[in-house]
Amino acid sequence: MENITEVKLAELHPFPDHPFQVKDDEKMQETVESILAFGVLTPILVRPREEGGYEIISGHRRKRACEIAGIEEIPVIIRNMDYDSAVIAMVDANIQREEILPSEKAAAYRMKLEAIKRQGKRLEENRAREVIAEVTGDSGRQVQRYIRLTELQPELMKMVDDGKMAMTPAVEISYLKPDEQKLLIDTIESEQSMPSLSQAKRIKQMSREGTLIDDSILAVMSEQKKPEKIEIVLPYEALAKYFPKSYTPHQMERMIYKLLGDWQKKKQRQHGKR
Repeated sequence: MENITEVKLAELHPFPDHPFQVKDDEKMQETVESILAFGVLTPILVRPREEGGYEIISGHRRKRACEIAGIEEIPVIIRNMDYDSAVIAMVDANIQREEILPSEKAAAYRMKLEAIKRQGKRLEENRAREVIAEVTGDSGRQVQRYIRLTELQPELMKMVDDGKMAMTPAVEISYLKPDEQKLLIDTIESEQSMPSLSQAKRIKQMSREGTLIDDSILAVMSEQKKPEKIEIVLPYEALAKYFPKSYTPHQMERMIYKLLGDWQKKKQRQHGKR
């Protein structure tokens, strides 16, 4: 069992490029009130810094709550870890939170992917994505989509975070060059319209062909949108409680389809008896 020690908040430093936001919101206030009433029940995880002090791996929100509460020390577990191991631990400790922005998940997945690849040296990217998928609930393909979002310009990424742009067209847009993305941003603002998936695919294709200019983007965005395919995404955390812990996301999906099929047959039988 690892030792727990008290460390002054002044000695604690955030993880470099920490992808998860620490907000002074209602949930933070709840954490502050809990700490004031019961103390910090779960020690934060840190590693020593060469410059002195400690780098937070897991516990940025608890540290912030202590600052707000006026508490000067916090219980910590000090663990000697290299950078890549710390990245993986940091992402795994935060990725299961209920409310995570697409930009946070995208940056976290990319950091972990690069860390796994460095650790595995010759580990292929596809296999590295599957390693991430095994502990997140997202498929390897979905992990790849999130990582693609890190190629978006900040303005477009914010549109995804705000729910204004759907993820599937955003992934297609991420393949555009930075200057092309800026042309698209200007068109979105002037037309007050977001690209549909089919429009995003056409814009991406024009980029590949070298024919994408502001007029061509405007021509595509001015067209009347066709109805898009509707996708329903169910949170992994909401489904996991109904299945054995050993079930993979693919097994859950198969079982859901089977149960829906059984339910449909039951309804048909009931309807036939009327």
